[in-house]
Amino acid sequence: MHILISALHRPSKPTGVCRHAVNLAQCLADTDQVTKVTLVVGAWQKDYFEKSFTISSDKIKLFSVDIKNNSVSRNIWFLFNLPKLAKQLHCDIVHLSFPLPFVRSLFPCPVVSTIHDMYPYECPENFGYPNVIFNQLFLKQCINNSDGLSCVSKRTLEYLKNYFPGIEQRKKTTVVYNYVDFSHLEPRIPNGIESSINAPFLLSVAQHRKNKNLDILIQAYSLLLKNNQLKGSTKLILVGSSGPETENICQQIRALSLQDRVLMLSSIDDDELCWLYQNSELLVVPSSSEGFCLPLAEALYLSCKVVCSDIPIFREIGSSNCTYFELQGERVQNLSQAIICSLAQPHDDNISPDSRFSKEKIAHQYLNFYSILK
Repeated sequence: MHILISALHRPSKPTGVCRHAVNLAQCLADTDQVTKVTLVVGAWQKDYFEKSFTISSDKIKLFSVDIKNNSVSRNIWFLFNLPKLAKQLHCDIVHLSFPLPFVRSLFPCPVVSTIHDMYPYECPENFGYPNVIFNQLFLKQCINNSDGLSCVSKRTLEYLKNYFPGIEQRKKTTVVYNYVDFSHLEPRIPNGIESSINAPFLLSVAQHRKNKNLDILIQAYSLLLKNNQLKGSTKLILVGSSGPETENICQQIRALSLQDRVLMLSSIDDDELCWLYQNSELLVVPSSSEGFCLPLAEALYLSCKVVCSDIPIFREIGSSNCTYFELQGERVQNLSQAIICSLAQPHDDNISPDSRFSKEKIAHQYLNFYSILK
């Protein structure tokens, strides 16, 4: 079976969608049923796909598309050139790693789309106006044209059914979690933080978007330092690509005089991310909305302490292994207390890897879903 995975995307640095595409390719390539995986990326993505992610299978072939990196060029390519490529390569399944516009009748095989979230409807501020109108249109068009919809969590499927009533009667749907596997990595200190290697640090891994609530984390961190409830040398490391909130985050850091204490990283590879999880005091995830939250699952895989907001998706993914805080009321104070509580707890190095997120199980679920569609 030959699977074509479309991962061509605007960002010039790694994002969660890119990681999902690579993980999807890796788990499928590890199966006997899949003979080849073509991973389609933009020319501006090729370098970081090769350097930031570990693509270890000979079955996976990167196909680089050299077009202008703007919305018009990308969408035209999706509409007309992606189906041509699928025909040329004689693919058995085309899997879209995120929703994009396409015409189903032009494809020679079933098309599956991964649905990560309903952000265009839930968090329109992430996109701004009028961009969000097009994001909603493309999401709706993709959902209606796909043969199968793979949601990254039960919560995402619930939101899908809420915004698209009756979708389960019209389309094949399933829930397949993102998998986590750091077994092949060699942890390495990220470039740029060598001088802080001996200092304790709190960690956050999130793109700079409104729903990630990084402003709450920065305020809570500042409050804990002010009240001497953290060691004076404790840093805050924010890992994530820039986004609509980047300027606000930088302004807040300056306003609280935290320039020497908050480190902002992006474009780190898996080995560096693994080191951060293993050496952090804890991971903080204060989001108000998420589709899955891979950093949460990754941190728990590596027995990292986690403090996160008390929202349904985090209860689904983190179960009883996290310290939760309420987003209602005094959010900054709630988060501060949760951090103190988590830091005071003994570290548990024996958290068993969650079988829901194993590579083998995820691959098996995808293959079963594909077989229903063929």
